[in-house]
Amino acid sequence: MHAVPLPLPDSSHRTAAVIGGGPAGLMAAEVLADAGVQVDLFDAMPSVGRKFLLAGRGGLNLTHSEPTARLLSRYPDAPPGLLAAIEAFDGEAVRQWAAGLGIDTFVGTSGRVFPKDMKAAPLLRAWLHRLRAAGVRFHTRHRWTGWADDDALRFESREGPVSHRAHAVVLALGGASWPRLGSDGAWVPWLEARGVAVAPLRASNCGFDIAPTGPGRAAWSDYFRERYAGQPVKPVAAALVDASGEAARPAQGEFVITDTGVEGSLVYAHSAALRDRIEAHGSATWTLDLLPRHDAARVLAEVAHPRGSRSLSSHLKSRLGIHGLKLALLHELLPATHFDDAKLLAAALKALPLTLARPRPVDEAISTAGGVRFDALDDRGMLRALPGVFCAGEMLDWEAPTGGYLLTACFATGRRAAQGVLQWQ
Repeated sequence: MHAVPLPLPDSSHRTAAVIGGGPAGLMAAEVLADAGVQVDLFDAMPSVGRKFLLAGRGGLNLTHSEPTARLLSRYPDAPPGLLAAIEAFDGEAVRQWAAGLGIDTFVGTSGRVFPKDMKAAPLLRAWLHRLRAAGVRFHTRHRWTGWADDDALRFESREGPVSHRAHAVVLALGGASWPRLGSDGAWVPWLEARGVAVAPLRASNCGFDIAPTGPGRAAWSDYFRERYAGQPVKPVAAALVDASGEAARPAQGEFVITDTGVEGSLVYAHSAALRDRIEAHGSATWTLDLLPRHDAARVLAEVAHPRGSRSLSSHLKSRLGIHGLKLALLHELLPATHFDDAKLLAAALKALPLTLARPRPVDEAISTAGGVRFDALDDRGMLRALPGVFCAGEMLDWEAPTGGYLLTACFATGRRAAQGVLQWQ
């Protein structure tokens, strides 16, 4: 079936095609439309912003309030192009932009920034209203399938194949996390076939499977999994053990037990280092401080305190508040001999080793690492191998923890790509 062409661009009027209706694509469309460019935005899903809405399901964390220098430090090994984009559109700029949409924000106790009503939908509705008023044309249910032989953009739509031409193209196709919402990484071979360097897509901000905790086990024991999967471990601090056996400075928070391992905010904060450690050495050891509010000396004193006729379980509960899930973790991960030795047990309460075997699959991750390499782009964000084609958002090779950093970088790189289009045209 031949592709049905959309109207050709008027050579007297600048046009741009934005492919991807997530935060990076929408931001690129806004900047271009405000500059008088006719923008056609394409998305494979029935509506745009689906992952954006999912991110806001428990409260939309738009950005972070920390100073710009600290904000930039959250992007490990980031190239200058990414840092420059974020510096130009940092957390305060995101808040001002949201205010322009009529969305007031507040800073939570952790420094994270949220809309006052915590919801993503009102912001997205206001944003789409502004984009439509600026003349942006939306084409949903249009899945990009690469380029035709004549270099026209190709799409699959409900009506069949469609082709489109524009003076410039912004690709904002996401990574490979949450493919049911449109980010499936299908674009990788199409760009690689045209000479674009792409780093492998890997899971980021993801859960991990643990190494078996006993003979014949796949992961947790059946009892532990059935009793505790889905429950949070808190308060707790955790640290990654390096190649020399030394633990890094622990970070405090909480995580959740899963059927096969662990996930949650504290895991995500360490996920890049844990993943890289596993890739290099086959596994990673994560040490858990189950009593982060107690120093080691106090823990030892309480464990060694005479318990008389009380059971060890009752003793740990009354002296240190260790019971339920935390007590079960000790039994799951420690040899029986540790429970007969106060020093060993006290040390384990402050540094319980948990061996992680592998990250969960990329399609379960919150975000992805890898993507279009920054050295494949020029200073404007344009692909060196494909003049007139720009990239933005999670499809670029960067990663960051949760906490508003992902959205901030998507907004910033979408804005940077659009500015690059304007400079190029």
